[in-house]
Amino acid sequence: MPRSAEKEHPIKAFGWATRNYSGGLSPFKFSRRATGEKDVRIKVLYCGFCVWDVQVMSGGPFPMVPGHEIVGEVTEVGKRVTKFKVGDKVGVGCLVGSCRSCENCNNDLESYCPDVRLTIGGQYFDGTSTHGGFCDSMVADEHFVIRWPENLPLDSGAPLLCGGITAYSPMKYYGLDKPGMHLGVVGLGGLGHIAVKLAKAFGAKVTVISTSLNKKDEAIKNLGADSFLLSHDQEQLQAAAGTMDGIIDTVVADHPIAPLINMLKTQGKLVVLGGASKPVELQVFPLIMGRRVVGGSACGGLKETQEMIDFAAKHNVTADVEVIPMDYVNTAMKRITKGDVKYRFVIDIANTLKAP
Repeated sequence: MPRSAEKEHPIKAFGWATRNYSGGLSPFKFSRRATGEKDVRIKVLYCGFCVWDVQVMSGGPFPMVPGHEIVGEVTEVGKRVTKFKVGDKVGVGCLVGSCRSCENCNNDLESYCPDVRLTIGGQYFDGTSTHGGFCDSMVADEHFVIRWPENLPLDSGAPLLCGGITAYSPMKYYGLDKPGMHLGVVGLGGLGHIAVKLAKAFGAKVTVISTSLNKKDEAIKNLGADSFLLSHDQEQLQAAAGTMDGIIDTVVADHPIAPLINMLKTQGKLVVLGGASKPVELQVFPLIMGRRVVGGSACGGLKETQEMIDFAAKHNVTADVEVIPMDYVNTAMKRITKGDVKYRFVIDIANTLKAP
């Protein structure tokens, strides 16, 4: 008979979990593994709450402790740990394990490893479920722990561990990180607003592309975008044809991509980050005649995530966040599904998680 989550491991832990497909979260006692030779044990201080948490929560396994944007303080290290010491501020993002031996892992692309272990909703190598950061403590192999810069805020920096690396990685890989480039960002939500900030930090001219005219002032005055394009305005679309070096598409909802491809310069690149539910209709002739590329990207590997965090600290890039108490998470979840947040929720774990 399987052991209960509270007795799977020797170290007691407490957080909030969802127990079924309803998605509601409630207090939950569970356990963490003992600190291994290469492990780092962390007191969780803050944890982001994003749409991916909600999506994973809807599919199990249960019970599940969400949270994959974890920032905290090291409380214990294994005897073979070399990168961290007790008292260090650190982060844990989307991944807690991979095979460490395949071609992708050898090329610092752990997120594409066939045997990747996700921070939430997955199974660790010992066969137990992975639980995230809506809790008091975390333990992870040091390879999957990020060093936190002193000048990067813990709360508004936490969403960079998912949204930040998801936007940064394709900009680097597709060569969209050069000063003076013209980049479009489709969608001004939790991921899109970080993409705008990173693109500006790279020195790009940024155009926000949105279905909502209400976001124009926010994009330009608050986030620093250079221009705004209403995606259903045919005159604006025609004027923008052939003007962009690249477009980062962050929208999850179904939408046509042909107008986006038409905005690209010759050899321009459209990178899709949002996973639409329906197959995308792709006309190849505009790709052939413009030598254009449509690509995708997941979150980056650990080396690149550290690079991104250091870049963000250097250029003062953080997420716009609403810090919430632990017992607000069910309300926050409803607001996330409605898109009612500017732009990311972050839970103040240290000050609001009340032990049983």
